[in-house]
Amino acid sequence: MRRPLRVTLRAQFEEVARIIRAGRLTAHMQVDAAHVETCWKVGGYISEKVGSAQWGEGVVDDLAEYLGGAFADLKGFNRRGLYRMKQFHEAYAGDKKVSALLTQIGWTNHLLILSKAHGAEERQFYVRVCAEERYSTRELERQIDAALFERAIAAPARTSRALKRTHPAAQTIFRDSYSLDFLGLPDRHSEADLRKAIVGDLKSFIIEFGRDFAFVGEEYRLQVGMKDFHVDLVFFHRELRCLVAFELKIEDFRPEYLGQMNFYLEALDRDVRKPHENHSIGIILCKGKDEEVVEYALSRTLSPAAVAEYTTKLPDKRLLENKLHEFFDSSVREMREKYEGAG
Repeated sequence: MRRPLRVTLRAQFEEVARIIRAGRLTAHMQVDAAHVETCWKVGGYISEKVGSAQWGEGVVDDLAEYLGGAFADLKGFNRRGLYRMKQFHEAYAGDKKVSALLTQIGWTNHLLILSKAHGAEERQFYVRVCAEERYSTRELERQIDAALFERAIAAPARTSRALKRTHPAAQTIFRDSYSLDFLGLPDRHSEADLRKAIVGDLKSFIIEFGRDFAFVGEEYRLQVGMKDFHVDLVFFHRELRCLVAFELKIEDFRPEYLGQMNFYLEALDRDVRKPHENHSIGIILCKGKDEEVVEYALSRTLSPAAVAEYTTKLPDKRLLENKLHEFFDSSVREMREKYEGAG
């Protein structure tokens, strides 16, 4: 029968276990990085030979057959795999920003991006986000299916001027809309249902919003005067080094929601924020919103706040793609009109 461990010994043993887990993770990442680098070099070699007409498709077939005999224990070096490596190299060759990130994500994720992303900009976006957020293949596939690229580009975060001034990085951290399909909520649900579902699956919620979020509390109590108030959810954001208050609304955005959020942020900053932390941020997460109402409401508020909407089902990717095309067309027209006006 095993002897019960003393508390001090258990803590020390857990530290040894943590070191071992960290070492295994590092070793696994190094193996993945080496494999991606190998695929990059093989793809570059094949691309050069085929591009200079030294090799035809038949030669690549012969190479696949040769490698199958020489490295029978390795998978992925068949004809299809070799052409994937060629495509991989050609997709990012010459792009120094992206090429520096390539070994930070696994080969399976690269294959997923190559097969599902359309165009250089979308591929570059998912490589960067995948490296920053450390998506698993399953998480990455969900984000692509949820049209993360289209949502992030066509609809940037709706933030107040105060948020842009005090936390400039927030513009790239927060988004205009979030997909909470993983919560399994019905169309008709209460704010309590939404809050409980989020707390019940914090891992997926944090993956959707970004891994720098750390959970602080649910229905977080604030005492002001002789009254108690409760914020739906409070997180801490590591990069921004501040508390982030979430108010959940199952209806369309209303301007009065900002007044409530202003009060919560003031209380958090006065009574909860630590001296080394930045001013708190407020996120009003609504079921829907009128863009013009949001713009008017945010234009005058003095608090660092943002308004976003959520969906309980995966968004219509085709609709978002059309919206993205309209966004690009509008940007091109604006640039043309500006250029013609200057001339």
